[in-house]
Amino acid sequence: MSSNRDGKAFGNPADSAERLLHLLKTRGPHSAAALGEWLGTSGENARQQLNKLARQGLVTQRPLPGGVGRPVIEWSLSEAGHARFPDGHAELASRLILSVRDTLGDEALARLVEARQGETLAQYRQALAAATSLEARVERLAEIRTREGYMAEWQREEDGSLLLIENHCPICQAARTCPDFCRAELEVFRAVLGDDVQVERTDHVLAGARRCVYRIDKG
Repeated sequence: MSSNRDGKAFGNPADSAERLLHLLKTRGPHSAAALGEWLGTSGENARQQLNKLARQGLVTQRPLPGGVGRPVIEWSLSEAGHARFPDGHAELASRLILSVRDTLGDEALARLVEARQGETLAQYRQALAAATSLEARVERLAEIRTREGYMAEWQREEDGSLLLIENHCPICQAARTCPDFCRAELEVFRAVLGDDVQVERTDHVLAGARRCVYRIDKG
């Protein structure tokens, strides 16, 4: 067992390392002090774990500009760190997509995306049927997406709008091969959240963002 500066045990270092990776995935780049606070330990203990993860190539660091004295170091996941999270049999999915396109053509691939969109829409509509308010529908949608591997959460903004945040994309490589999957998902969200609701994707992994974020407003 390792201890924090107050002498309290904070668990198996391997568990702490996995929790650090999860925090960096869901909350983005942060300092060791902030990460240590979330872990319930000291910034120094978190920094030791981060240095080990850096030697494994799973995290990277950079000094934040500005300020005086010792620069604050910000930690983030490396490409290998992101790859630690499941990507839904990415290589196989991409190969199948390319095979459909090369063998049957773009029209057949479009029908495949449309069929998947229809199945997803039917499933989500059934799952959200009992949710009467917009907030309840967004909460339920986040739960469904989390079960599907998107590490989703939602929050209410000060202006009353809602954000659906997906911290991971388990079909990212497939979506890079066929971006229509992303278009179809956005259309499904708009359909299940209601005709009087506006849904806009403000952050997109395929555009270089860390995560996908959807802003949801009453029309």
